[in-house]
Amino acid sequence: MLAIALMAGSFLTMMFGMRGLYDRMPLPVGTALYETGTSSIFVMMYLVILFLVLDIARLCHIIPRTFLYNNWYTVLGITILMVGIFVYGNLHYQHKYRQELTLTTSRPMARPLKLVMVSDLHIGYHNPRKELHRWVDMINAEEPDLILIAGDVIDMSMRPLKEERMHEEFQRLSAPVYACLGNHEYYSGEPGAQQFYRDAGIHLLRDNVVTIGDLCIIGRDDRTNHHRKSLGKIVNENKSLISNSSYTILLDHQPYHLEQAEQQHIDFQFSGHTHHGQIWPISWITESIYECAFGSHQRGNTRYYISSGLGIWGGKFRIGTRSEYIVAEVRSKKSFSVSSEKFFRMGRKFYGKQKLLSLENTNKN
Repeated sequence: MLAIALMAGSFLTMMFGMRGLYDRMPLPVGTALYETGTSSIFVMMYLVILFLVLDIARLCHIIPRTFLYNNWYTVLGITILMVGIFVYGNLHYQHKYRQELTLTTSRPMARPLKLVMVSDLHIGYHNPRKELHRWVDMINAEEPDLILIAGDVIDMSMRPLKEERMHEEFQRLSAPVYACLGNHEYYSGEPGAQQFYRDAGIHLLRDNVVTIGDLCIIGRDDRTNHHRKSLGKIVNENKSLISNSSYTILLDHQPYHLEQAEQQHIDFQFSGHTHHGQIWPISWITESIYECAFGSHQRGNTRYYISSGLGIWGGKFRIGTRSEYIVAEVRSKKSFSVSSEKFFRMGRKFYGKQKLLSLENTNKN
């Protein structure tokens, strides 16, 4: 009865968040309830799986009935097992896997470009500013030319982002940042999310296109918005920009209908959303839902990468999956000149200096 009461209480704390009650509590209290409530889902799921396996083993006479009734050794063993699983899951989540990609084009490019790509940060109650600070340092250490984010920067509420002024962390990024919206930006309130993007210095691509040097970046609105433009319409409206670029990258948060990028001759699509299930065996479910739920994929001449995400929703556990960021080099199969490479490096350094000066002026004001 005690175990049932604890699980019911934990589940209720998660329901508080669904109704926005965390926002009415002191931030530390809301954070603690969020962590407890969302973590309880995964703990309960693993307990159900474990007891189901034990019951089947008992019915098949693999283990004796006395093993499951009034046996404190069994209780102790299950407790140690569950603690061990979820301590491992948390430690595994804290480690961020660095995934390298090489993307090539037959068109000429001035120089290879280094991109850092991330998705599903889910900053908020459980991924606070100090965690975001660590991620920004990690991305800056790569010295990228460009940073791309495939949605779900925000978790469920704008309140923690505002109180901790998390936009200031994004302002420390040393390269331009382009992103598309995810479904959680709509859950947290899309107008507020857009304002956060502006404050953070993130260039939001919402069914539009931008060219950066030899790259053309297309950002789609999330499919939560049923009135978003089709990819075909976006491409037709920006034919000249796309045709004049050396390499086209599509940012689309949810990896449905991958054939559309292939039909529009997109070079590379970057998506997130699936989290690869976060923990096993949910990963089996996502793999059955999506054409590609995680990792590299290819259709025709179009390459894809579906990220399991840098952050996470709910309890901070990764079991059978990983938290990751992608470091990609985009280069031409043809050679490039040394002078153009030096010019681009000078431009990136100039951008960094200008951004620092802008931040200093903002702080003075």
